[in-house]
Amino acid sequence: MKYEDLMLRSLFVACLLVCALVLGSMLKTFPSSAQLAATGNVASILLASPAQCALPADGVICPRKPG
Repeated sequence: MKYEDLMLRSLFVACLLVCALVLGSMLKTFPSSAQLAATGNVASILLASPAQCALPADGVICPRKPG
């Protein structure tokens, strides 16, 4: 009975630690899209866009790198 109790307590502590680390990383990180929007530089936003448009060709305009 002591062994099972020790295993359950250690599993609880491990799960609590993982949840705290995930929550901390979500609260600490700042998305790159918000960083790009904060700079206000159009060239940096266009350089960060993908080379190929991932959207279907139904009239949606994808940002392209100049050149």
